[in-house]
Amino acid sequence: MEGYKSAEEHFNLALRYLEEGRNLADKDPVQASEKLYKAAEEAVKTLAIALGLDEARKAVEQGRWSSTLLFDTIDTVAIKLNIKELPLWWRAAWVLHVEGFHEARLSGDRIKKDYKYIEAIVEIAKKVLHEKM
Repeated sequence: MEGYKSAEEHFNLALRYLEEGRNLADKDPVQASEKLYKAAEEAVKTLAIALGLDEARKAVEQGRWSSTLLFDTIDTVAIKLNIKELPLWWRAAWVLHVEGFHEARLSGDRIKKDYKYIEAIVEIAKKVLHEKM
C-alpha cells in the first residue's frame, strides 16, 4: 500500500520522476507534465512522512493519498517551515497534472518554465529528509 512507503522511498521516486519529466519536456509534453507532477507529489509525501505530519497518518488510515491530503500537507508544511511560496509551487504542479496531462494543453516551453517550481519542492524535501537522517 502506498501509504506505507518510507520517506526515502518517496524521495527516490521524486528524483526519478523529476529527471524523467525534464527529459521529456520537448519530446512528449503530456508525459513530461505527469512525471513532473508525480515528482512534486512524491516530494510532498516525503515531507509529510519526514516531518511526522497527521496527513501521513491519515494517508495510511485511508490507504491512499487523496488530493485533499496533498493540498493539506502543502499548507501544513508551508506554515511549519515558513515557506510562503510553497502552496503556489504546488499549484504549478497541479496545473501540470490537470492542464498538461489530463487536458494535454501545455507546450514543452510552458512545462520547462514551471520545472523550477517542481524542482524547488523536491529540494525542500531533500533538505528536510537529510536533516531527519
